[in-house]
Amino acid sequence: MHAYRSHTCADLNKSHAGESVRLSGWVHRVRDHGGVLFIDLRDHYGMTQVLADSDSPAFAAIEKLKAETVIRVDGRVKARDASLVNPKIPTGEIEVYAMAVEVLGPAEELPLPVFGDLDYPEETRLTYRFLDLRREGLHRNMMLRSNVVRSIRNRMWSAGFNEFQTPIITASSPEGARDFLVPSRLHPGKFYALPQAPQQFKQLIMVAGFDRYFQIAPCFRDEDPRADRSPTDFYQLDIEMSFVEQEDVFAAVQPVIQGLFEEFGGDRKVYADWQRIAYKDALKWYGSDKPDLRNPIRMADVSEHFRGSGFAIFAKLLEQEGNEVRAIPAPNGGSRKFADRMNAFAQKEGLPGMGYIFWRKAEDGTTEAAGPIAKALGEDKTEAIRVELGLGEGDAVFFLGGKPETFEAVAGRARNEIGRELGLTEENCFKFAWIVDFPMYEKTDEGKIDFSHNPFSMPQGGLEALNGDPLKVHAYQYDLACNGYELISGGIRNHKPEIMFKAFELAGYPKEEVEKRFGGMVKAFKYGAPPHGGCAAGIDRIVMLLADEANIRQVIMFPMNQRAEDLMMGAPSEPTNEQLRDLRLRTIPKE
Repeated sequence: MHAYRSHTCADLNKSHAGESVRLSGWVHRVRDHGGVLFIDLRDHYGMTQVLADSDSPAFAAIEKLKAETVIRVDGRVKARDASLVNPKIPTGEIEVYAMAVEVLGPAEELPLPVFGDLDYPEETRLTYRFLDLRREGLHRNMMLRSNVVRSIRNRMWSAGFNEFQTPIITASSPEGARDFLVPSRLHPGKFYALPQAPQQFKQLIMVAGFDRYFQIAPCFRDEDPRADRSPTDFYQLDIEMSFVEQEDVFAAVQPVIQGLFEEFGGDRKVYADWQRIAYKDALKWYGSDKPDLRNPIRMADVSEHFRGSGFAIFAKLLEQEGNEVRAIPAPNGGSRKFADRMNAFAQKEGLPGMGYIFWRKAEDGTTEAAGPIAKALGEDKTEAIRVELGLGEGDAVFFLGGKPETFEAVAGRARNEIGRELGLTEENCFKFAWIVDFPMYEKTDEGKIDFSHNPFSMPQGGLEALNGDPLKVHAYQYDLACNGYELISGGIRNHKPEIMFKAFELAGYPKEEVEKRFGGMVKAFKYGAPPHGGCAAGIDRIVMLLADEANIRQVIMFPMNQRAEDLMMGAPSEPTNEQLRDLRLRTIPKE
């Protein structure tokens, strides 16, 4: 017999009754039923019930076992009585009568229990992540992640893509986040960077003549943490294709992602009609460039109804150029009680409140508009708003005004809240949309022009477009949104040096700086670069959605905490003086 096991803890069933077996695993829990001891023995594969009565030679050893001790059990398989069968586990028809038990790995008192669903502080869970990972939910999430990655690889190979690996130590590149810098010992005073993405390398793979590339790539960004984003590193499905337009990328990607969600989404519906929504429309209609389309509410610009109206607050606001009034329809939200709840929500978001109109049945049986705004606007304008938004008795509408960039995000959250509160948001489904026509540039807080997204995207209209107003230039840049999350970002690349130089010049990078930072790519483009494009999909976020988790740390094996610390391994740590001398570095104490 094998030194540790003849079967796993998920293998045995009543066909094995009478057989002598050997199992190894963790003591999930021990139960004492008046002279009969039961062990739930757990391994990677499942659970088997082990028992010993006072006649068993293993009884005395089992009495001393602590939870999470690793043991080896020799015993005999017994079929359970029909009334004692546990249909919830594959081994529920049998139990193993223990003849001998050996402790392979003793366990001390646990800092957090593995058995049960008690919620422990995240700091404790991350410090003892190896224990946390033994819990059923996390173990299931990690196996889901492993299977998702395997499926992605199979789907990409089947679609004619080839997998290549790109460097982990490279040069700094403006990808929109801070780099992690790595000091060079051999070149004092110079630094490598951990790649924010394999962007330049995958483009160079296309220039090198390979046609369809993919990689499950680690990416490193020194970012502020969020619930749906790791603060240090993450993995993405990286894709690049030669001789393609935007539609070709969409056609290649949709079967992979849709198939993945159909395979692992359980009983949740996966919608196949992926919409195309322009970036500006996504912000106007949904208040977000990653809209949750499970919520059917679409916001509208109703400025014209308020311009010069009796509602002085909005009328005066609209006298200033660039201001707008947006409406958030709320079907079935037509009550003062609901309006008060949404006002409280707006105040939590830092606003004084939200204006509203709701429609109710009047005493004469007709539909009447109610609320301060309705009175100030007058019957004709109020009715025009109702007709435009398709609302009626029992419905409401909420309003926000000002410069769109100052209220769009709050409006988007209010839209989501209204959808949830009124039960309008569809459950148990995945809805996708390509967000297209992103602006190439944006104005910073300092009033400078900078890239709004990927600096390597091709501007729509090419070089000619860059000779006009930069803020009006759109890029062949696209994102895939699903259920309120960004899953994919990509673009058709700028493969012409003269366009690249001009694009960077507008963002404040002179030609010399571009050649210094991206010399390899600029040089490559001078020797025959094909039109190419691609995208990258966030593995962590995809698994988070499939696992129905709200926190990305629930699907990452060894995540950092909110302060970008690895509590288990003690990172970041202070370097030794010897290490600093080797690198010719000196640290400056924090003030």
